Formats: sequence, C-alpha cells, structure tokens
Amino acid sequence: MKKLAILTTALAMTTAILSGCSGETSTDTESSSSETVSTVETNSVSIEETAEDEENYDTGDASLDNIRNQDEIGEKELLVLSFGTSYNDSRRLTIGAIENDLEKAFPDYAVRRGFTANIIIDHVQRRDGILIDDVDAALNRAVNNGVKTLVVQPTHLMHGLEYDELVEAVSEYADAFEQVVFGEPLLSSDEDFSRVEKAIKEWTAEYDDGETAICFMGHGTEAASNAVYQKMQDLLTADGYTNYFVGTVEAEPSLEDVLAAIQAGNYKRVILEPLMVVAGDHANNDMAGDEEDSWKTAFEAAGYEVECLLRGLGENEAIREIYVEHAQAAIDSLEK
Repeated sequence: MKKLAILTTALAMTTAILSGCSGETSTDTESSSSETVSTVETNSVSIEETAEDEENYDTGDASLDNIRNQDEIGEKELLVLSFGTSYNDSRRLTIGAIENDLEKAFPDYAVRRGFTANIIIDHVQRRDGILIDDVDAALNRAVNNGVKTLVVQPTHLMHGLEYDELVEAVSEYADAFEQVVFGEPLLSSDEDFSRVEKAIKEWTAEYDDGETAICFMGHGTEAASNAVYQKMQDLLTADGYTNYFVGTVEAEPSLEDVLAAIQAGNYKRVILEPLMVVAGDHANNDMAGDEEDSWKTAFEAAGYEVECLLRGLGENEAIREIYVEHAQAAIDSLEK
C-alpha cells in the first residue's frame, strides 16, 4: 500500500541523508529518545525536568501555550512531533511558533501536537496542570477522530534514532489511516545546512563587530549523527565566518574544543546561543547558568565578556520556513 511505502522510504532515508557526514546509520537527535518510543535515558533530561520540588525559577505562563490536543480534527491532520520542554515561554515561542506557521501554511489540515518525552509531559502536568499528548495519545486521538490523511512533521534537528523510532511508532497505526507521510527534520540536505547557516548568521549580525566570537551550543551525541555539528562548523569556516563556532554539551566539538579555538583568535567578547529548537534546560543551565561547569562560567574565567542569548532556533522565522517547506514536500508526495 502507498502509506506503507511512504513509511518505509522515510526509514530508509535516515541512514544516509547527510552529504559530507558519516556513512553510518545516524542515531539520536537534539536530545535522547523518550519512553514514548523507547527506554528513557535518565541522563538526557536534567533534574529540573524530573523533580519540580527543586525548581526555583520561572519558566513562564503555561496557559499562554496552545497545547493542540483538541478533538474534532477532521479527515486531514498535520501532527507536529517534538521532544518537548518544560520551559513554558520557550515552548510557546519555538514549538508553538512552528505549529502556528504550519497552521497558516496548511489551512486544510488540523495541526496537533505530540511530545516524545513523557518525563517532560508528566512534569508539566504536575506543575501546571496541563496535559500534552505523547505520541501514542496523539495517534489514538487521530484514530478516534477518523483522520484519513496523516502528515507527521517532526521538529527534530537531524535524522537519528528518535526520528527512526517515530517512523516505526507511527507505522504501527498505519492501517488506521488511508495515507501517512513524514516530513524531514531541520538539517536533511546540503541546502538545509546553507539556509540554517544564513539564518543564524543574519540573526547574530548585530554582534559581529570583529572582536566578538559567536558560539552556538548544540546538544551532541556519541552517535554518528553528531557529524552535523562539525559539518555546520566546516560550512561556516569555509564561507569566511571564522568568528563563528559550533560546540556541543555532550559530545564533540566540546566546550574545551571551542574554548581553545576561540583563545587562538583575538576576541574580547563571546556570544553564546543554543543551536537547539528550544531554549530549555541545556540553554538556561549548561550554557547560561552560573554553575562552575557552565559555558558562561568557563568563558568568563578565561577572561571574556560573555553575553547569552536565550532563544531557541524555533524563534527564527527563516528556520520555521524550512519546517514548513519540509511539510509541504511531504504533502506534495501524497499526490504523486
């Protein structure tokens, strides 16, 4: 059947989608897999995501966020799947903004939300009394509402294990729909890399004064998909943006790698910004926190003036346009 072929194609594309990266099967995305589709990696979500009694900061008003778990979906649904974050403002300004743009672009589709990280879903429910659908809940909602055409658009940064697992999870529901198709994650082609490079360069142009190192912090993974970070760094360098640096929290290039590269230059100031869809725990704590092991603290200790920009990629309109175009390509494939 056509719908099964589409799912099979999506799975196959995850193995070698990135030109210039490793030829091995990519695993992981911008964060670890969740218990929705696999075993939770307990070290992939910080303490703030698991123990609200230790939470002593304000993440914003959860009631301002449209969690998009309404029924009365209709026959055509665009399901936006994200890892998720418990930072309410960032969730609304990033994932919510992507969903809003998709809704504007595809008025014939009912846009709905699903998170893969049940640990985040549970945390938000306990703290704010708001329940966001996990993958199974979102798919069951689609089935119960009689959806016939299901378009799934992940907000992941890259192809990897979680993307593969999402395809497999949705394939278990494939017989309930007439058509199912997946959109690509953000960095899925050389053109995507170039467009993301342009977007982040223009986003930070006001800080590019010749004395400032502009550093983007990604999540990182020990898996082959980690090559996307080095690919982005190589692209920036090759295009002459030698004061732009890309590092990761959990892999390479590491904080130490980036710090050494910046120290090799003649910079007075460092701008830190997440190379992540959301500005959640990693951005607020690992990057901008005051703890001794944060990126901010490390650069300050090295003598730099540091400014942290706590904004996720989802706040950037040009980034959101890429997700919209990936969803458009998926929808167009239904007509072939």
